[in-house]
Amino acid sequence: MKTYFVYILKCSDNSFYTGITNSMERRLHEHQVGKDIEVYTYTRRPVTLV
Repeated sequence: MKTYFVYILKCSDNSFYTGITNSMERRLHEHQVGKDIEVYTYTRRPVTLV
């Protein structure tokens, strides 16, 4: 059985983003570096894990 995490990020514009992942370290890194231009956090970096 896989473990999943629900997470909340605080964006640089003080908005919040919630997500789910099976690798918190990988996913946080993807948000921080802007891996996907279509993701809500792309233009709101840096993000902080709440």
